[in-house]
Amino acid sequence: MITRQTDLGTIEISPSAIASLAEQAVLQSYGVVGLTERNRFEAWRRDILRSGQGRKGVLVTMTDEGLIIDLYLVIEYGTRISEVAKGVINRVKYNLEKTAGLPVLAVNVHVQALRVSPHAGDQE
Repeated sequence: MITRQTDLGTIEISPSAIASLAEQAVLQSYGVVGLTERNRFEAWRRDILRSGQGRKGVLVTMTDEGLIIDLYLVIEYGTRISEVAKGVINRVKYNLEKTAGLPVLAVNVHVQALRVSPHAGDQE
């Protein structure tokens, strides 16, 4: 939990709120199909035990200096992975710093899979 004291009172921001903001930014990025767990154990733990921090595919680490965000993505097949990753990093960093007013030290993108989307013209 991040706590900031102001003249008007105290502001507390949870890791879950940060993860939600990061997730929204990721899903608005070009070439991203979705988010996924970092491994099968994490998926099992979330589904069966209903535990785990944050949102699916987003891991938030809070330090005294700022935030470190790890993103586990599924990318659209045929897009340039490095460009999609750069776009995601820039969008997430900008949105978190603008919205939450917190410094982002790093945004780490882990591409877990590629997905081929069906073409609209192929369906009959």
